[in-house]
Amino acid sequence: MKKYLFILFSLLIISCSNDNFNEQKNLESKIVVEGWIEEGDFANVLLSSSIPVTDVIDSTNVLNHVIRSAKITVSDGQNSEVLRVKNDKNRIPPFVYFGSTLKGEAGKEYSIKIEYLNRIVEAVTSIPKSVALKSAEYIKKNAADTTGYIFVKFDDPVTEKNYYQIATKIDGEEPIFVPSFYGNLDDKNLESSSVSVQINRGVILFPKTKFTPYFADGDLIHVKLRTQTKESLDFWNSWQNEIVNSKNPIYPSNTSLKSNIKGGIGIWAGYGQSTIIVKTPPKK
Repeated sequence: MKKYLFILFSLLIISCSNDNFNEQKNLESKIVVEGWIEEGDFANVLLSSSIPVTDVIDSTNVLNHVIRSAKITVSDGQNSEVLRVKNDKNRIPPFVYFGSTLKGEAGKEYSIKIEYLNRIVEAVTSIPKSVALKSAEYIKKNAADTTGYIFVKFDDPVTEKNYYQIATKIDGEEPIFVPSFYGNLDDKNLESSSVSVQINRGVILFPKTKFTPYFADGDLIHVKLRTQTKESLDFWNSWQNEIVNSKNPIYPSNTSLKSNIKGGIGIWAGYGQSTIIVKTPPKK
């Protein structure tokens, strides 16, 4: 089962100006949700409490804010299941709630209910119809280069309204699919129904190696085209804007992110998906 887990928003910092520092410092932490269900796959949820801006941000503190004892129920209106939690040492944080019986179907609506201590957090999403990737290609500006970018092609259905997200995963280096920077697309902004887009690598929390916005010779790259709802597009665009404005590749500067979570913050999203594997030339 291929899973997507975007760690960057799993723990949201509560930031504040000097004028309201004391007021914000005393606020109760919020439950942060990053959950999704893809067409043909099961639900995955990352759950945490928000980190105060005064705290040190490192892998140890991240682990201290992970919530591992919540009850999470996902339903399509007829069937439901309670998610289980497992430890995946390849991830930071290494805990994810997952489903195993309720598989995502295009056109269906899915609700999530999170029960933790005395709190209840809820949200609803739907899964748009998938759009197939036609191709994904690794291209260099010069033949002698050892790095390049991914160019993807797909056909946007002219009779349908679609919102897209493009994500990549480098085999052996990234355990998760990471949304590409500027990879969230509204089809109203596309110049043609035949779409060709350059993909830049997205940022991952606590990367194993120094981050670069491009791909390299020797990479085996999984490229995923996802269809998403307008709520999901708005969330990821607002997250991206915060990253750009704050110039912080790990955490947004404030809590103005869009959210469809009632009683918490974050995103519960349904996605259609199509994936292609790209092999780059071997390292010289």
